[in-house]
Amino acid sequence: MSGSLMNLLSLCFKPFGQTFDSSESGSGGGGGGEGKDGLLWFRDLGKYRGGEFSMAVIQANQVLEDQSQIESGNFGTFVGVYDGHGGPEAARYGLSKVRLYGYAEISAETQGVVTRETIERAFHATEEGFASIVSELWSTMPNLATVGTCCLVGVIYQSTLFVASLGDSRVVLGKKSNCGGLSAIQLSSEHNANNEDIRWELKDLHPDDPQIVVFRHGVWRVKGIIQVSRSIGDMYMKRPEFNREPIAQKFRIAEPMKRPLMSATPTILSHPLHPNDSFLIFASDGLWEHLSNEKAVEIVHSHPRAGSAKRLIKAALQEAARKREMRYSDLRKIDKKVRRHFHDDITVIVVFLNHDLIARGHMNTTQDSALSVRSALEH
Repeated sequence: MSGSLMNLLSLCFKPFGQTFDSSESGSGGGGGGEGKDGLLWFRDLGKYRGGEFSMAVIQANQVLEDQSQIESGNFGTFVGVYDGHGGPEAARYGLSKVRLYGYAEISAETQGVVTRETIERAFHATEEGFASIVSELWSTMPNLATVGTCCLVGVIYQSTLFVASLGDSRVVLGKKSNCGGLSAIQLSSEHNANNEDIRWELKDLHPDDPQIVVFRHGVWRVKGIIQVSRSIGDMYMKRPEFNREPIAQKFRIAEPMKRPLMSATPTILSHPLHPNDSFLIFASDGLWEHLSNEKAVEIVHSHPRAGSAKRLIKAALQEAARKREMRYSDLRKIDKKVRRHFHDDITVIVVFLNHDLIARGHMNTTQDSALSVRSALEH
């Protein structure tokens, strides 16, 4: 069996709720309230180097395609949300510690600092690594070329937050206002063809292709196939050698591919953290389909920290049930796969910011401050 196939299989068959905490007490990564409730996995409250966090994921697909992680190490804190499509493999590849987070850590160690460039190199290395697996397994698993994942990454380094995004997951900042309330500030860019700016971007990149964006099944799609314009994976939309038989006809482009139709280059923002910055909500698009930025910030702000992520998922499911004129209790009884008709997989990580801890975090690089927590791979 090839090394690539063994690596892929190891990603797809890890046990439920596998997490790796260097410390279950002190500043390193303690926290309680971890468990599962039907299709829901959660960590109600944990500690990371710069404060506390809450984490949860609800499954809707037959196979859970969302993955997520929070890591603290020598170069700050790393938060990752991976919203897969076409299958779980690309999201699980990004989640693996030796992939996106590992590449980011290696790049930061080489440079001695975290910068936009170190993060972009980590995304590029992850994309190339997955492309290599697709190439090696093309003869036996050609449909791997049609699998991809959105990636939303936050890195807190010293007193700066870096946000890098591919696709349409989102991070929202809850910021204290001078009048005592909280404002909701979206920090991430979304690469979805339903956004007019993205359609213009695609048309500018492909001036000779009048069909680069097509309105199909009620939404705008790249080549009439996929809504997001940037991702890890989706090699059938990036490399012509993977856009041919034996992949399914619905994925094949009739005309020659002159250039990649999708990109793996992230949009990266750097945000100097301010004492009024209270918390960050990282979530896959399944949450934002049902909750506004303002509503999500209000829910976190008006309740105890413990269970914040789980509470946001419940609010989204209540809204999904309301839209279908059904009771939330009845929605909860619907099993995975059928559940996808009502809502998507949803991942939420709420990161609470303790600015005193963040300010001295770069001076604390002991093993006890390390943390690695990853969401459940399957229910």
